[in-house]
Amino acid sequence: MQTKAVLLDSPRTLGLSDVSLVPPGPGDLVVDIRHSGISTGTEKLFYTGEMPPFPGMGYPLVPGYEAMGEVVEAGGNTGYRVGETVFVPGASCFEDAHGLFGGAATRLVTPSDRVTRLDAGMGETGALLALAATARHALAGYRCDLPELIVGHGVLGRLLARLTVAAGGKTPTVWEIDPARMGGAEGYEVVRPEDDPRRNYASIYDASGNGAILNDLVGRIVKGGEIVLAGFYAQPLSFAFPPAFMKEARFRVAAEWTRDDLFATRSLIETGALSLDGLVTHRSSRSDVAAAYETAFDDPTCLKMIIDWKEAA
Repeated sequence: MQTKAVLLDSPRTLGLSDVSLVPPGPGDLVVDIRHSGISTGTEKLFYTGEMPPFPGMGYPLVPGYEAMGEVVEAGGNTGYRVGETVFVPGASCFEDAHGLFGGAATRLVTPSDRVTRLDAGMGETGALLALAATARHALAGYRCDLPELIVGHGVLGRLLARLTVAAGGKTPTVWEIDPARMGGAEGYEVVRPEDDPRRNYASIYDASGNGAILNDLVGRIVKGGEIVLAGFYAQPLSFAFPPAFMKEARFRVAAEWTRDDLFATRSLIETGALSLDGLVTHRSSRSDVAAAYETAFDDPTCLKMIIDWKEAA
């Protein structure tokens, strides 16, 4: 069995290719993907070749961990039925390519315990479940406080802000330096850092992935305040110790989502507490994947690029 998949042969060498799939077992599902998203964090680092050593990485690589589709074959031990809609956080199902992420393909084979049922009516926004769950995980992790300041108004920053509002926390402030990304706030304010005089934030969440601003953030926290690193950082992080010492600053790293985060986030979406509206700004057919990845990585107006795998190539 083969599938059409995005194949990253080497840094900046990407296209649509035929890739062989491993045979499904009794605990596996075969899923025809309808929509997948492009991550401008980790996937961009693989694309540029800047990704630090990571378990399972290598080329050729099928990227993508944001995918949703329809079950077309269900093993006897799965508990799923043909026709159900599921979210797939990538798959390692390729015989001739690395599948560290592995979601950007027309068809996937995946263990059933990795997928999550979705309402088919979610459409393309179903592919955003992992990113929303990542935001939820940052807020619901160990000994955490809701953010008073969020740095970055990309998709992750918007989700953090929306979840904070939904949780009934103090209305967060969001920093953004790109004028194209300052719109779209729902229940909170987006400002430029230089226009924000406040220097007593109890909790700051960085969703920008820019480690160079740590010293600036230390200067913005109250004594004993916390800085949460919610982005992904390719370079080693550093900060000046004396200011952090005087502030008794706390630093926390927010890892990726867990299954509990997926289920909790799905419930928030289904009840209407969390909206994914307005996060998908660009769309592409599978025939234009090379251009789609360039747009996702280089166009600042692109919050989230979605690939439609059912549109004819």
